[in-house]
Amino acid sequence: MQINGKSYRTVWTSQDRRAAEIIDQTRLPFEVRIVRLQSLEDAAVAIETMQVRGAPCIGAAAAYGMFLGLAEDASDAGLTRTSERLARTRPTAVNLNWAIGEIAAAVSHLPPASRAAAALERAEDICDEDVEISKGIGRSGLQIIEQIAARKKGPVNILTHCNAGWLATVDWGTATAPIYMAHDKGIDIHVWVDETRPRNQGASLTAFELGAHGVPHTVIVDNAGGHLMQKGMVDMCIVGTDRTARNGDVANKIGTYLKALAAHDNGVPFYVALPHTTIDWTIADGVRDIPIEERHSDEVTRMTGRTASGAIETVEIVASGSRAANYAFDVTPARLVTGLVTERGVCRASEEGLLSLYPERR
Repeated sequence: MQINGKSYRTVWTSQDRRAAEIIDQTRLPFEVRIVRLQSLEDAAVAIETMQVRGAPCIGAAAAYGMFLGLAEDASDAGLTRTSERLARTRPTAVNLNWAIGEIAAAVSHLPPASRAAAALERAEDICDEDVEISKGIGRSGLQIIEQIAARKKGPVNILTHCNAGWLATVDWGTATAPIYMAHDKGIDIHVWVDETRPRNQGASLTAFELGAHGVPHTVIVDNAGGHLMQKGMVDMCIVGTDRTARNGDVANKIGTYLKALAAHDNGVPFYVALPHTTIDWTIADGVRDIPIEERHSDEVTRMTGRTASGAIETVEIVASGSRAANYAFDVTPARLVTGLVTERGVCRASEEGLLSLYPERR
């Protein structure tokens, strides 16, 4: 996708092929800052501090982290140390451990001297594969938008939550890929963008990238979605997911469950866009068994923004002495999901639905 007319991915190999480079998402939308990841610890910290975030993007960054760790120590002990360090960074996004496993499988049978180069090659393949997967999701979801556009006058109003855009993947996005394809095809669309507290990934990231691509959108507070649905101002919801259980339950940014409840109450279709790498086939019941990350309370008690003078500052917004809890994700039960939008098509949110698209998992 593009920023100021220049094409970017979220993570890529440095020109000297000794490091990875990323867009620092903690600086958006006020500054486009490129950060060079030169070590295992650089990659791990980038994931932990959400310089990179979104399940597919986390997986891609972890793959590069494996390369950087093996460049430091390619022994069996080094492989184990690298894998364990990266696995501790974010517990909910299943792509993290998937990518670690992919790199480990690609290098474990090789002599140590060949491991770093093989890891880099597989990391680059993972990135390229993610782009193609996102395009496939886009094509699958585009059909839904086209069907809505064919039966109504005026724009197709789409509500999304958090950032499941190209910034959350390597390129194109999951929930936004159908939106970009519809816009590029000339379909009249408009996106309601939840601000998405805490961290405001909707206001700072989704709005940023939609604006850069010229997609009409409006930022709303998180609690406005239900009101808009009651008034008939939302034609469909589409969100991403960090982990999907085999029964179709989906874990996504906190607040997604409430949007799904509002959509269900108002008869608004609620779709979840995901790559196959986000499906956790080992979890049969997502509500019960998907681990929910609890992050630092500072993300709730503080906000960062740009002042009238142009300075970027962080301020406290909570009364002194008040405790804050920061549950990063919630789980939306499959019964509230209209359909799962994947690179292989759209299916019911159920084990049988997923197996109809991925029969090799039977």
